[in-house]
Amino acid sequence: MSERQADRRWLADAILAVVVGALGMTVAAFDDGTTALDHALIALASAALAFHRAAPRAVLAVATVLGTAYVVHAHPGPLSALPVLGAVHTAARVGHRGVAAAGGAVFLAGYVATGPGTQEVAERAGLLAGWFLCAVVTGLADRNWQAYLRQTEQRALEAERTREEAALRRAGEERLRIARELHDSLTHSISIVKLQAGVAVHLARKRGDEVPPALLAIQEASGEAMRELRSALQVLRADEPTGTPALLVERARAAGLAVDLTVTGDERPLPQAVDRAAYRIVQEALTNAARHAGPAKVTVLIDYGRGSEGRLAIDVEDDGAADPARPPTPGTGLTGMRERVTALGGTLGAAPRAEGGFSVRARLPLGETV
Repeated sequence: MSERQADRRWLADAILAVVVGALGMTVAAFDDGTTALDHALIALASAALAFHRAAPRAVLAVATVLGTAYVVHAHPGPLSALPVLGAVHTAARVGHRGVAAAGGAVFLAGYVATGPGTQEVAERAGLLAGWFLCAVVTGLADRNWQAYLRQTEQRALEAERTREEAALRRAGEERLRIARELHDSLTHSISIVKLQAGVAVHLARKRGDEVPPALLAIQEASGEAMRELRSALQVLRADEPTGTPALLVERARAAGLAVDLTVTGDERPLPQAVDRAAYRIVQEALTNAARHAGPAKVTVLIDYGRGSEGRLAIDVEDDGAADPARPPTPGTGLTGMRERVTALGGTLGAAPRAEGGFSVRARLPLGETV
């Protein structure tokens, strides 16, 4: 909260205290039996309302004690309950329902015990009881409304963050797809052109023939094209993930997701493409669990295999709300995971578990990748 907002709230609370005090003083002024002590009690009980945000229970206690003392001493009308009503409302607003109800009950007990007559006391006590009930109910309603607004704002922020992350992920995946296509098609073709031109130049020089200028131009242009293509591929792959699955697990835990990580096998450096794919698979699986599994527990298992066993196993499971009878429609994330795994010659299984929850199982070969 900014300093200006804090000043505005303090001014509003001070105005509330002044208004309540002014009303109480005005009503008391028309009562011939009002003394200076009564005016002091009204003023102090009303002034306490200025601090209801900082200490709602203390304000309720002060207003109740002073208000009860006032009605016991002066036997005023129902409007004498205004400071206590305000304190009850603010206490209920911040969640102290029992304390608020107790404060109202103490004041009503004092008011009834000193009433001038049975019928009049019953009427006024009933009126005041209704007022206090309304104060508690409106306080709780205001609390629920504020909680709803905060929740709506958080959901909007989370939706915006999720959209941005999804857009960035799709953009990164598209760049990687383009990079793979360029690498698989253009790099191969240009390499062949450069190789054939180099062989032709070598043979011409070996025979003592003059090398045609066009052939030299082809050799030089193909070499330059290879260098430029490598630079373009580096730019397209500049947003590759940095970090490890263990770092992703720590981030998920910091965000409130219950995650356990288990690493088995002979841990060792992975080929770059496999390392990137493993990172993205764990990242997407944890993101989906955080968004769709609810308050679930997630387990991440990474198995490097034994010795020369050439595969990496990644299992991410949760015990959340997924139902095998209603399998989810694959979205961009699951489709991207499957494309990555398939491109590496691996297998991917992503579906609800029979016992409930969702499971992502990837198997990636550890051979050399291009």
